[in-house]
Amino acid sequence: MIKEVTGIRRIRMLYVQLLYRCNFQCLHCFHGERLQHADAYTADEAINLLALMRDEYDTEAVTLLGGEPFVYRDLTQVVQHAKRDLGMQVEICTNGYRIERRLTEIAPDLDLLRVSLEGIGSTNDHIRKSGSYRSALSALEVAQCLGVRTGATMTVTSRNIEEVLPLARVLQGYGVEQLKLHCLRPVGNAADHSELLITDPAAYNHLRGRLKTADLEIGVILDEDLSEYGAPKVCVPDGGPMEIERIEADPRGALTMSCKAVGKDSHAFWYDKLTDHIDHRPSATDELALAVPDVVYARV
Repeated sequence: MIKEVTGIRRIRMLYVQLLYRCNFQCLHCFHGERLQHADAYTADEAINLLALMRDEYDTEAVTLLGGEPFVYRDLTQVVQHAKRDLGMQVEICTNGYRIERRLTEIAPDLDLLRVSLEGIGSTNDHIRKSGSYRSALSALEVAQCLGVRTGATMTVTSRNIEEVLPLARVLQGYGVEQLKLHCLRPVGNAADHSELLITDPAAYNHLRGRLKTADLEIGVILDEDLSEYGAPKVCVPDGGPMEIERIEADPRGALTMSCKAVGKDSHAFWYDKLTDHIDHRPSATDELALAVPDVVYARV
């Protein structure tokens, strides 16, 4: 159905929010009150969606996230099926909190473990959870011992913008290959924490300048909204693109193509779990009607 409506024939990666449930209540989480909701994929539903995307859109990679994917009961089953039966590249995005046992179990089928951190020590723990910084580093250490490639993500806020470089240097010591920096968008919990927003956009340019001269070993990728004037608005040509990088499925089955639309209920497409089919459910506020541009990332 996506193909028929948009002309998109290939979607390289599927992001699957396996569940809303999480063992954290991060101040900036885009899920907001949905962290308390019970919606989740069964293992069969998740596997069916993966197979559908591979067969219809030549999807080659999956990122499993939540909520917190490591509290998802059937994580091992989904990871193994995606890797062994569907031949997909498998990435997990996690808070890294006490995941060592399950990480060891799925390590042979995991291509990348990406851990979310929001600064050094207490800065991270204030935004995420007490003890989460040390636990995340422990998870990275275990991954390194298991031979699992690792990356990290960080949402840049007023609380942690000065700790991007120190965190990058810490992560280098754990063999982390890449740090991905996101712009904070005021949805979910972040809508109630305006103190996290950066009010002087010039601070982003100062950050980019420091990163360029830091001579880091770790790769750094930035959301292009982390610039003084924001990312340019990308105009989609008539007929739309033939291929896009990603699509994200939330625990209800709602599908989102633009990161800028995540958390805003602007879904034009839904995965119907019962019929194993993607439906087009247009509205005046969906991401197609509003022409929501995708996030643009660039390497420092």
